[in-house]
Amino acid sequence: MAPISPILTDPAPREARLTLAFDEGLSLPDGEICVLRPRAGERFDPLPAARLKMVQGFRPDHDALAQAGWSVATKAVTAPVALVCLPRAKAEGLALIAQAVEMGAEFILVDGQKTDGVESVLRAVRARAEVLGAVSKAHGKLFWFAPAGADFGDWQALPHLVQDPALGQFRTLPGVFSADGVDPGSALLAQHLPEKLPARMADLGAGWGYLSAACLARSGVEVMHLVEAEATALELARENIKDPRAQFHWDDAASFTLSGPLDGVVMNPPFHTARKPQPELGLAFIATAARLLGNRGKLWLVANRHLPYEQSLASLFTTHEILAETGSFRVWQAQGPRRKPAAVTRARR
Repeated sequence: MAPISPILTDPAPREARLTLAFDEGLSLPDGEICVLRPRAGERFDPLPAARLKMVQGFRPDHDALAQAGWSVATKAVTAPVALVCLPRAKAEGLALIAQAVEMGAEFILVDGQKTDGVESVLRAVRARAEVLGAVSKAHGKLFWFAPAGADFGDWQALPHLVQDPALGQFRTLPGVFSADGVDPGSALLAQHLPEKLPARMADLGAGWGYLSAACLARSGVEVMHLVEAEATALELARENIKDPRAQFHWDDAASFTLSGPLDGVVMNPPFHTARKPQPELGLAFIATAARLLGNRGKLWLVANRHLPYEQSLASLFTTHEILAETGSFRVWQAQGPRRKPAAVTRARR
């Protein structure tokens, strides 16, 4: 299965705003342009391509940008000009602006959709620095400013410490999934894991490491593969889990492979990368689990109740059952991956 990536249905809005800005007289200083958090499928035609350095830590987008011919890194590089592509989380967007200032950018462009909170970010920047220009188009806004003399240090991404009574302390950062605390779905899944787990385990979409830590706290685990597409989240997982049984993989779970079969997989798969739900993300994770597991391998999965995963579980595994459910979540166990998809069977309760 091809990697699942938040490719825009219309890659043109950012390009359209950049084109309008240049038509209205925008002029950039010389030197490299660091583009922070661009997404797969976007176009930057009005900008000089030879000067662009893409910075993207989400593996599917990183790889797609590289395949499109861009120079891509996972961490910001020193550059006189920066273009900040606003993410959904405002705290992460402000942190990206602070990062651009810290890396020495003398001229910063900020672009985002209204649904990304670009108007709120613009007001926040105006309170600290002079905004030199702005254009609105395609339900979004692009603005630019020179940060000289302004202090953006308090916008930097500061770690948040999450305390778990059983597993101890975890470090998170703005922008990663469940940055403010343990996700309730993951907590529910951890509560219903057996006291003894199989030897070769994997956590698909491991995030900052909570579920993997819960697995390593059980007996039986000899190796735990943490698979995470977001580089920042994986770095946090490395800090949070010092257990020598843990192995870390910066990879897209939809296409992840191993040299030998697994005995068990846990997951709390994502079901959106933008505001619109994308259940195919979780379906891709389930398919990967079925592909990686040995004949007697087991999958433990938590998901929102409304997500259409039961048919996939029935098709890809010989047995599946609901271990627990609340008003919001459902915990599944599936066992015995089929090597050929089968007809749908009814879940055992």
